[in-house]
Amino acid sequence: MQLRTLLSCQKQNPNPCFQLHLIRWQQYSKEFGDISIVRKVPVMKDGSFILTESTAILEYLVQKYSGSVADHWFPADLQQRARVNEYLSWQHMNLRAHCSKVFLLRALYQIVMDSEIPKETMDFAVENVKQSLNLLEEKFLQGKPFILGDKISVADVVAVVEIMQPFGTGFDGFEGRPKLIAWRDRVKKELGEKLFEEAHEALMKSSNMPQKLKNSGNFAQLKPILQKVFR
Repeated sequence: MQLRTLLSCQKQNPNPCFQLHLIRWQQYSKEFGDISIVRKVPVMKDGSFILTESTAILEYLVQKYSGSVADHWFPADLQQRARVNEYLSWQHMNLRAHCSKVFLLRALYQIVMDSEIPKETMDFAVENVKQSLNLLEEKFLQGKPFILGDKISVADVVAVVEIMQPFGTGFDGFEGRPKLIAWRDRVKKELGEKLFEEAHEALMKSSNMPQKLKNSGNFAQLKPILQKVFR
């Protein structure tokens, strides 16, 4: 059963959803602050239950709708589930952190810091991404179609979206990595190409982000906060 089944189950939830415009600083609104003091996205509200952190939300939804979602997404088997959790635990300070850094440097550094990205800074960030991609290939994927083996899991979904993030700024982490390209194509096929493209549509337009940020009306307030990311 495709992941869209999980998404459709989520849509059946009567709790309202609202879209935030981060560039407009809406995560600092009182309305959002009443839901999450963390003031970061995503946040899930299921009745009176509020949950932050994307991987925690993903695991919660898979388990809540386990009757409608195939077991391979988050296996009941103890060791298979431990493998998923192993990847999810590793990726926060590795693939996610390093891909996000490259994305932020390429998308926002110049407008936030009023200067070009120092070559050594960019080189260091790119090298960290490459090392994480090496580990994804050598430790987690090895010679398997997916991280767990023959079946896709939430670990593959979380992994692919992190590599796609800097892709939106023109940095192709898949380049020269036929194993990762084949894996990405398998993930895309399992999720459905239309759903995959829709999920990354806004990301592919991230070249417009600097100008949107500058025109948002909140740039003066956001600038010192963003500068801390690059110091």
